[in-house]
Amino acid sequence: MRLCLLLCLALLSPQMATLRRPQKKRLQELLPAVATVASGSRDFVFDLYSTLATAAPGQNIFFSPLSISVSLAMLSLGARSNTKAQILEGLGLNPQEGREEELHSASQWLLRELQQPRDSLQLSFGNALFTKPTMPIQEAFLGAMRTLYLADTFPTDFEDPEGAQKQINDYVTKQTKGKIVDLVKGLDGTEVMVMVNYIFFKAKWETSFNLKSTHEQDFHVTSETVVRVPMMKQEDQFYYLLDRNLSCRVVGVPYQGNATAFFILPREGEMGQVENGLKEKTVRKWLKMSVKRQLELYLPKFSIEGSYQLEKVLPKLGIRDVFTSQADLTGVSNHSGIQVSEMVHKAVVEVDESGTQAAAATGTIFMFRSARINSQRIVFNRPFLMLIVENGKHILFLGKVTRP
Repeated sequence: MRLCLLLCLALLSPQMATLRRPQKKRLQELLPAVATVASGSRDFVFDLYSTLATAAPGQNIFFSPLSISVSLAMLSLGARSNTKAQILEGLGLNPQEGREEELHSASQWLLRELQQPRDSLQLSFGNALFTKPTMPIQEAFLGAMRTLYLADTFPTDFEDPEGAQKQINDYVTKQTKGKIVDLVKGLDGTEVMVMVNYIFFKAKWETSFNLKSTHEQDFHVTSETVVRVPMMKQEDQFYYLLDRNLSCRVVGVPYQGNATAFFILPREGEMGQVENGLKEKTVRKWLKMSVKRQLELYLPKFSIEGSYQLEKVLPKLGIRDVFTSQADLTGVSNHSGIQVSEMVHKAVVEVDESGTQAAAATGTIFMFRSARINSQRIVFNRPFLMLIVENGKHILFLGKVTRP
């Protein structure tokens, strides 16, 4: 028998529109998501990004480090011995320091915080467990999943693969507002449990991009490849930083509801240098030193997605045994021979001009004729990086736009 762990990352659909700008103090407090849950020696967020980018050179990258780290934290609840140690070390925790309880407590707090209702953005984040009724699951594991990770639990007849697949996919589709469909594929009746984590985020920009200002322009995928993309334009005050060490410019564009998108534009030919320098301390520096500046911003309208088989990715970060016959998951079940067969992660991002009229009108308060004279023009017409940060602490999504 095999334990199939399926991780679903849902959708980021940030529709470009109006949001309350965070104060500079809040901006300085922004931290990578995993630092909130499991700060340690390993730079999990950016080590994972580097692994994904190395495996797919020249392609779009998009994933949720928050979703993946929480799923691994859940999995560690049922892991024992070296299997548990590898997961904790992968997340940046020293198993000898006894910080696992801190990890789960922080995760529980985070889940409760992210599930709070918000007036100006949609954010859904949660977990679900689909289990075979005849499979003896440890009560302690089920209890911890429900209390610490607020997981919904469902009995599932895996001996009816099509029915089980439909049950899981219908649940994920509902939780992600129809944006993630057919997450689970190819069930064969040998599964005993499917673990799902989902995240759905949809917000509007603080100042919407005027539809009439969007025009097709060239986007330089490489020095030899150019594609035409709908390029949006907005002149306003944004957070800005020129990082001379990494040869890139950082622009922070706020959403409604205390979330911010950061777009990182490397100098031409310097994407590799920026990616090599992408670490927690780098992001801390960007957020601490960014200042408001009048910009004439050009940003492509785009939609990209990422789909990853993490059982092939995480072993490169030291998390190996859980995907092999060496797995010790006796905290999940005393049944022998259980391992994680798959860990599927999907993410989607859609960026466009839309925003509310009220917010757009409010944004005009910050537009001064005198400021326009000194506006700096920044055009995202070649590959760039993006971060979506919520509530001053959590990196919800991280990606690279190579081909919009």
